[in-house]
Amino acid sequence: MMGAFFSIFATDPEQIALLVNLMSVFSSAFSILFLFWTLTILLKKLPAFTSLDNLFSRLSFFGSATVGTLAFCFSDSFWFNAVETEVYAMATFILSLLFYGGLRWEQEMNTPRGDRWLLLIAFVIGLSFGVHFMGLLTIPALGMIYYFKNNKEVDLKGFVIANLVSVAILLFIFKLLLPLTLAFFGNAEVYFVNKIGLPFNSGTIIAGLCFVFFFYYTLKLTRQKKWIDFNIILCVLFLLIGFSSWLMIPIRANANTVINENSPSDARSLLAYYNLEQYPETHLFYGPLFSDVYAGQDDTEPYFDDKPKYERDLKTGKYIIVNHWENARINSNAKHRGFLPRLWSSEHAGNYINFTRPLEFSISPSYRGNEMLVSRVNDFRDEIREGQLTGDDYHQFYKTLAPYLDIEKPSFWSSLQYLFEYQMGYMYWRYFMWNFTGRLKFTCREI
Repeated sequence: MMGAFFSIFATDPEQIALLVNLMSVFSSAFSILFLFWTLTILLKKLPAFTSLDNLFSRLSFFGSATVGTLAFCFSDSFWFNAVETEVYAMATFILSLLFYGGLRWEQEMNTPRGDRWLLLIAFVIGLSFGVHFMGLLTIPALGMIYYFKNNKEVDLKGFVIANLVSVAILLFIFKLLLPLTLAFFGNAEVYFVNKIGLPFNSGTIIAGLCFVFFFYYTLKLTRQKKWIDFNIILCVLFLLIGFSSWLMIPIRANANTVINENSPSDARSLLAYYNLEQYPETHLFYGPLFSDVYAGQDDTEPYFDDKPKYERDLKTGKYIIVNHWENARINSNAKHRGFLPRLWSSEHAGNYINFTRPLEFSISPSYRGNEMLVSRVNDFRDEIREGQLTGDDYHQFYKTLAPYLDIEKPSFWSSLQYLFEYQMGYMYWRYFMWNFTGRLKFTCREI
């Protein structure tokens, strides 16, 4: 939407790409502006800047804010995001705006009109979903601002509780409020079309009217009865108004544009789009490891259900399920799941083995009498002792003889080693320090 706005200023078709690129430039410029204002608010809290009654204090005050702002402006990540047509420049602008809004809210908190900043924050968080989800990451910081503003005596218990509440609010918005809203619209559409016999889109319209009546009467009763804080309901409303920018997605999908990936043309497909179901499934805390590719199907639960996919049947005027969703997906082997599954991709099994260590294996009891198999395994162990094997050699051996071997999963220590040494030590900190120490020519380690 913003790209289309910038492109209308092009006087020639060849200028469209440049104008859309300028969207990132302007977003980054305003990011720096709000960062400067944020630093001035923070610096005013220092005893040295309580009063700016002379030239030296004013130069020190604004000079400090300028140095901090320009240090971020010319950092590696921010600068290169500012000159490419991507979402990160605008996402950074939203982060900057949200944190500035949080500090302005802190200045006017507990005043008659102070919560107007909170409503603006809720609205911008909703808008941020149309750009990038990382706008949610300001919520814990806003929670800390609220905690320190309203608690003169800070203790560990209160600090931990404030963090937990902040993370709970983040998860409520990301995992409950918005997905359940989309699910309500999707289920209402299917119900009113398939069960009641109404035309397509009627369920979506009815669901929208339900939301209008819900917020109207909830706000009215909340103000009259004072059951809960009136601003809580308003914040949810403003967040959903901001999130309504997502309506552009099904509108454009129904227009059958040339590029229409996943075709999120209704609320149900939009929910799948929101949940990133078009990408490979990943597990953050517990899930299958790469050794699952050698293990075969799970003994007790080899399959699990997929999600039914509804499409419109114009002949019957109903939604029909067009996929075989029951027991449609192969389940991972329970013996090859683990906590913090950093080593999860079977496509990179050889590289994982190179970085950590080979998997332990033995011949399955039912095949230990097979002399040819025993000879092949002994030859492979000889090659291991001679140090002739790479991770890809191990992977090929495991994959070829997997039905006849008992192969152990990677240890939890291997996952931690990969997390701290490679993902954080080699990738994250190296990229992070690009912003402050510059880049140095290096040979990329294969992984």
